[in-house]
Amino acid sequence: MEIQAKARFIRQSPRKVRLVVNLIKGLGVAAAQEQLTHLPKRASVTVLKLLNSALANAKHNNQIAAENLYVARAFVDQGPTIKRTTAKAFGRGAIIRKRMSHITVVLAEKVIATKESPITNNQTPSKLQTPKTSSSKKERKEK
Repeated sequence: MEIQAKARFIRQSPRKVRLVVNLIKGLGVAAAQEQLTHLPKRASVTVLKLLNSALANAKHNNQIAAENLYVARAFVDQGPTIKRTTAKAFGRGAIIRKRMSHITVVLAEKVIATKESPITNNQTPSKLQTPKTSSSKKERKEK
């Protein structure tokens, strides 16, 4: 089961937020929280709030323990851009782009691997089958 949380219209540049979000992909929830609390980036506060929101969604809506969750996907999309102008030399103006981000964090349950049943005599596993080897031109001519 996947649990997601979104934060939209965040007034931070998507390029800067992606630096933080890419650090937590694939981590367990506790490890991701630890990583974000010690990261000296402004976006880490926003992403940590979003991660905690996704964790609360999992606990409240699906009754899933935090130990069983990891960050399955996390991505940042670009939101609308606010355009402002500033004065420049010789009476010109320049556009300042104030970018926004849409952040999405998706948590999923860890799949616990179980041991497979032992192989019986009439079963042959596909991994143990010997691959066909290609012979060289000399060997083909000799045959």
